[in-house]
Amino acid sequence: MRVLISGAGIAGPALAWWLAKTGARITVVEKAAALFPHGQNVDIQGTARKVVKKMGLLEEVLRYNTTEKGTQLIDAKGRPFAPFPVREDANGASATSEFEVLRGDLAAIFYKATKDEPNVDYLFSTTIEKIVSNDDESVKVQLSSGETQKYDVLVAADGQWSKVRKQVFPKDAITVVDKNMYVCYWTIPRLPMDNSWWNIYCALRSRIITLRPDPHGTIRAMFSMMPCNAAEKAAWEDASRKDRKLQQELCRSHFADAGWQAQRLLSSMDQASDFYFQAIKQIKMSKWSKGRIICLGDTAFAPSPLTGMGTSLAILGSYVLAGELSKLNAGDHPAKAFDSYETIFRPFVEEMQQVPWIFPDLVHPQTAIKRWMLSSFLSLLSKIVAIPWLASRFNGADNEDFKLPVYAQFEGEKST
Repeated sequence: MRVLISGAGIAGPALAWWLAKTGARITVVEKAAALFPHGQNVDIQGTARKVVKKMGLLEEVLRYNTTEKGTQLIDAKGRPFAPFPVREDANGASATSEFEVLRGDLAAIFYKATKDEPNVDYLFSTTIEKIVSNDDESVKVQLSSGETQKYDVLVAADGQWSKVRKQVFPKDAITVVDKNMYVCYWTIPRLPMDNSWWNIYCALRSRIITLRPDPHGTIRAMFSMMPCNAAEKAAWEDASRKDRKLQQELCRSHFADAGWQAQRLLSSMDQASDFYFQAIKQIKMSKWSKGRIICLGDTAFAPSPLTGMGTSLAILGSYVLAGELSKLNAGDHPAKAFDSYETIFRPFVEEMQQVPWIFPDLVHPQTAIKRWMLSSFLSLLSKIVAIPWLASRFNGADNEDFKLPVYAQFEGEKST
């Protein structure tokens, strides 16, 4: 089976790893000239950890842990008042885990695990310019190199705003769910005063500032904003479609008086090579495949950072899709595997995409009284989960949340 994968993020290389075990011939195209370094935090949850363990990559993931000791709320003077430390027994309500890793580091781990496989090829600085045909015999594509190639399967794993998906699926097949939240991420130099916690400061007028450590000697900065009125909404939504300069100007106008370390972050934006502006939205598709083409990861079901499940869904989806493709007999159309994959995996995806209606509004207080109520609640919660027998009730990140199908060709894989 000849498989073309568009995108060398998390889902693409993870799928390549499993497909390589089936004897498939895999080509991964990536528009960037090289893997993006580091990126922001992602987390591997539940059964996805079991998949990484089956790949023999668990120790490597842990080696790239961000070194974050836990999550803590701080006040305008930087004083912590609601700590949620990482616990060795994995119990507690911390938003930090031992599987905290930078997105780029995780992508690099999967890439390194597949790049030397004899039946896996990576083509950087390459995109799919055109889907020439998608029929019973093959899917034919024209690459940006000018080549036209035929494949048995095309997997679109090129992100939330996939250009491949846009060529194949009509607009009414994709639903974009706007969560009314905008985030800016970038890396700043680490100072002696910085610690190894995820420090979260809730400013008034629905603004959040956070700092997080990484294993590379720098700090990951973030601004989060929920527009309070129609004018702010229009400005932030417009900025999401504009260039970096306008996005940074908007950050300066809205965060200049936010307090804590706002000025430090604002003054560092111009020097940051990795500044990234994101409108927080979910992607939902009525069907993930069409003919010989299927969407995977954020391309098919971006759950948004609010769920913390984007990376885990990409890893699990890659395993199940490869597994269903491995069950095909000679002459079977891949649509048979696609349908089985969707039947097995869609219910879990839809469950994970559910975000409580009070979130993210709850953690973006507009007024002083709402911030006081949030701070009081989180301070009390941090004291409750510090009690061992109560902390055990909050455990769940390491539990099996999805029943992993068993595929004959994948049994006996590494489990270090």
